[in-house]
Amino acid sequence: MIQINQLSKWYGKLKVLESIDLHVAPSEVVVIIGASGSGKSTLLRCVNFLERAQRGTIEIDGVKVNHKTRKLHEIRQEVGMVFQHFNLFPHMTVRSNVMEGPRQVKQLPAQEAGQIAENLLAKVGLSDKADVYPAVLSGGQKQRVAIARALALNPKIMLFDEPTSALDPELVGEVLRV
Repeated sequence: MIQINQLSKWYGKLKVLESIDLHVAPSEVVVIIGASGSGKSTLLRCVNFLERAQRGTIEIDGVKVNHKTRKLHEIRQEVGMVFQHFNLFPHMTVRSNVMEGPRQVKQLPAQEAGQIAENLLAKVGLSDKADVYPAVLSGGQKQRVAIARALALNPKIMLFDEPTSALDPELVGEVLRV
């Protein structure tokens, strides 16, 4: 499903990733562990094409992809990402946050996007929070909304950038159960 070959990325003279090789099979779960600043987030951002690597290749489902790929927008839709700092829209309700991807990216009607949001919020145990704003949620609840939002596009691949790092120890189990 994901094949990374000789991927290198640097910022100015700082080399963050050097000759990374990684193969992830369908349904396989891979955890990348490293010290803070070791390039884990940068690697995920390269796989999701939010950052450009200077060297190497990334293949998704056997197709080599880079920033020049004509169908990059379609490929990005197949890669869901949950960011370390949630990145929820503070001016939108929980339901609207989850609906935004299907509405904007897939151009789904509000009713269909709303049904997707309701199903996913039930799946992450937040149906009762659908009409509240992110500011009133706990860290664990925000993370579960971010997971539901990423799943709303029904991606083939899910990337999680330190999904529990900003959480209190008692909230870690809550997020990992999702």
